[in-house]
Amino acid sequence: MTKIAAKVQTLLNKERGATAVEYGLMVALIAVVIIAAVTLLGNNLSTTFQNVASKV
Repeated sequence: MTKIAAKVQTLLNKERGATAVEYGLMVALIAVVIIAAVTLLGNNLSTTFQNVASKV
């Protein structure tokens, strides 16, 4: 019975590691999307503010 419990514990530990990797990949992907969005919007927003400032 202890061998079965040891095998089950090993499987649970492996799944936790895989889940942590999956969460890490999702966080990295979200970070890339946020950086891209801020970069694109930042440039457009800067241009808009420059246009408004020149008209004022």
